[in-house]
Amino acid sequence: MSEQLSAQGPRIESDVFAKARDHDRREILELAEKADMMPYFRLLTSEAGPVVEMEGRETLMLGSNNYLGLTGDPRVKQAAREALDTYGTALTGSRLLNGTIPLHIELEEELADWMGTEAALVFTTGYQANVGCIGTILGPGDTVICDSGDHASILDGCRLSGAKLRPFRHNRIDKLERMLDRAAGDGGGVLVVVDGVFSMEGDICPLSDVVALCERYGARLMVDEAHGVGALGARGAGASELLGVEDAVDLRMGTFSKSFASCGGFIAGPAEVIDYLRIAARSFLFSAAAVPAAVGAALASLRIIREEGPELIAKLLDNAAYLHGGLTGLGLRVVAPTALPDGSEALTPIVPVIVGEDVRAAMLWKALFEEGLYTNVALHPAVPPAGALLRTSLMATHETEHLDRALAIFERVIQRSPELVAG
Repeated sequence: MSEQLSAQGPRIESDVFAKARDHDRREILELAEKADMMPYFRLLTSEAGPVVEMEGRETLMLGSNNYLGLTGDPRVKQAAREALDTYGTALTGSRLLNGTIPLHIELEEELADWMGTEAALVFTTGYQANVGCIGTILGPGDTVICDSGDHASILDGCRLSGAKLRPFRHNRIDKLERMLDRAAGDGGGVLVVVDGVFSMEGDICPLSDVVALCERYGARLMVDEAHGVGALGARGAGASELLGVEDAVDLRMGTFSKSFASCGGFIAGPAEVIDYLRIAARSFLFSAAAVPAAVGAALASLRIIREEGPELIAKLLDNAAYLHGGLTGLGLRVVAPTALPDGSEALTPIVPVIVGEDVRAAMLWKALFEEGLYTNVALHPAVPPAGALLRTSLMATHETEHLDRALAIFERVIQRSPELVAG
């Protein structure tokens, strides 16, 4: 019977797996593995901190998003243990069904209070928060305007929504205005989505200008504060707070995987929007709730940030300034601080060193790693062509001795191999 069926119709000649064998990165990845220059998927074999054990040896960590160092805080660990003891290892269902526990409600209420919004909704991951929110708020008749440097989860949410996508060049306010002018004729609603702090370059979005344009054109504004919450602003609420535009931002997204020493994400905004997401966002409805320990850790971290945030953030940004100055002093091309509307400058915990060529960036990463220093390397297409960089990121728990050791390693490597940073 099967032979008879196969003879009745055409045979499919293309193999959907072909791309896995023939993709354009295969040769580069194979060469990197042979030369032990693969900067990704390295094994961390200890607790996250300023100094870690990575693949069996002590390594200085300048590649973590553990900005406030709370992953090792005894209070956060204890909260995770208590949640584990009370609710077990998993909730085995979505928030809609059997996956909501009192810790979720406490966390959402305290997040809304801290962010100064009517309500907040907690997702299992930050990626799901962006995809779920954008993909639900927007529809095929709407337009979404994004910065070209926005996180991948934002772009994926835009594609999922079916809305008309109008990107603009990174932080170019004139290009944003042009897109808003065009969007006015598209019909439907318009949502502008930007990162508060851009994850690769570590620069801050000019939110004051973005807000002014959104108000002029009648567009809604969403800010991804993944790298801003717990790192910027007087109470740590992010770039929107730092720039004094919180009340003019319609929706704010944040994550627990950075300053909050956990895993998850949230959307904060008007109650009517949050209530709608609660019953309509597919990444919320059809995904299992986070494990209880993660929720407990996030809640404990939030409470620590609300009480001790200013001191921790001051230490974090002092460390960023110290490393920025040291790397600049070594003659490296370091991304400049962001100029603020009041004439001052602001650093974030992300301090990138621009290298340029992908191969040189990978070679510099390997040389530093072999000396006992871990950084993140960003290659095209994560960054523009010829814009490869090493992204260093700071923690409040870094001490000056850690940063001096890191700078000494940078100095030894560039003295030995100056061609890695030339040009």
